[in-house]
Amino acid sequence: MSVKIRLQRHGAKKRPFYFIVVANSTARRDGKFIEKLGTYNPLTVPATIQINNDRAIHWLNRGAEPTHTVNRILSFKGVLYMKHLLRGVKLGLFDEQTAMQKFEAWNASHEQLVAERQASHKKAKSVARIQPIIKKVEEQTSVAEEAPATETPIAEAPATETPVAEAPNSDTPTNE
Repeated sequence: MSVKIRLQRHGAKKRPFYFIVVANSTARRDGKFIEKLGTYNPLTVPATIQINNDRAIHWLNRGAEPTHTVNRILSFKGVLYMKHLLRGVKLGLFDEQTAMQKFEAWNASHEQLVAERQASHKKAKSVARIQPIIKKVEEQTSVAEEAPATETPIAEAPATETPVAEAPNSDTPTNE
């Protein structure tokens, strides 16, 4: 029996949400599983991933094979790096405390990278939201600036005073 760590799809149509599960390789994609390790939401930027690192390392050490996507997820969260460091401890290359220090240093730099990605995405999203408004304002100002330059002045006729016809002043009384 081969065991795989894979994604189990949930969520609505065109709104995927995944559980990261350990399952028998012959089980259906959304069928029976052995253990749920975490969740993965690809719709957020960067993708939201929650995983139980200890259980994931446990299953990897027992021979469970992650699928390609889960392998990338485990790498992103540092599970594969931690497994690598623990193997170094097992071989006697360094002690467990040094391994934890290395992982903490990696994790701090990784969290900073994730925070920068989120900030740049928010900035790009706000710029994308404001960009059409700026473009519209620029077009309106350019049209307003071009309008007087394209109009030709109309030659006005010389102003002549036209006498206003006065009402005849009659001395005859009117019938009132």
